[in-house]
Amino acid sequence: MSNWLIIPTYNEALNIKELITRINQNGEWQILVVDDDSPDDTSGVVRNLQKKYSNIFLLTRVGKLGLGSAYRAGFKYALERGAEIVGEMDADLSHLPEDLPKLHQAIKNGADLAIGSRRVDGGQIIGWSSWRHFTSFSAMLLARMVLGLKAKDVTAGFRLYTKKALNSIPWANIKSDGYAFQEEILFLCERAELKVVEVPVVFVDRKQGKSKLGIKSIIEFFATLVRLRIASFPHKRESRN
Repeated sequence: MSNWLIIPTYNEALNIKELITRINQNGEWQILVVDDDSPDDTSGVVRNLQKKYSNIFLLTRVGKLGLGSAYRAGFKYALERGAEIVGEMDADLSHLPEDLPKLHQAIKNGADLAIGSRRVDGGQIIGWSSWRHFTSFSAMLLARMVLGLKAKDVTAGFRLYTKKALNSIPWANIKSDGYAFQEEILFLCERAELKVVEVPVVFVDRKQGKSKLGIKSIIEFFATLVRLRIASFPHKRESRN
């Protein structure tokens, strides 16, 4: 089975080497780094790693094009090369590669989408302030209530999708970015009645580099919430007929 991990990067030169080394200790993965022209030469670090590892691929792009765009490009790249499982991971070491086998096992057990969840029993977040815990929990609760989502960790960026799952939803048409991308693709998966399984993981706030979360991402999250809510009305009417 061809397993791929998509890792978007922007200024992650301090983290990417350790991340790739640890991924290679936790299963057989083809690793695609999608770098948005990082000023810190993240792509140069990856090119050096390619000399050591044969399973590393690099897609460089001109300009900071965003997380959602990176995942769309990555999904396309992996699927065109025969991927059966396509995963997402952040590059900042907040997602532990040691949790990959648990997510992979969930796919083997029949999940179409396995989410590395911070919000189920056994899940944990290390390094957040009380305010960030509150705002994150409130946003996810609102998203679940408004969209009727079953999954608890709406914005989790640590996921494995089966080829079947991606072929069942119009992921290439998703225009949202950042956390909103994760929100929207989860909405599409649940609406397509795919089997979504949340696997408890430990999330560790980044220790090196700067967070990419900004006011633009927050606004887009709520704007996407409203858009998806409106879009869900025709689906509900069709389901009743």
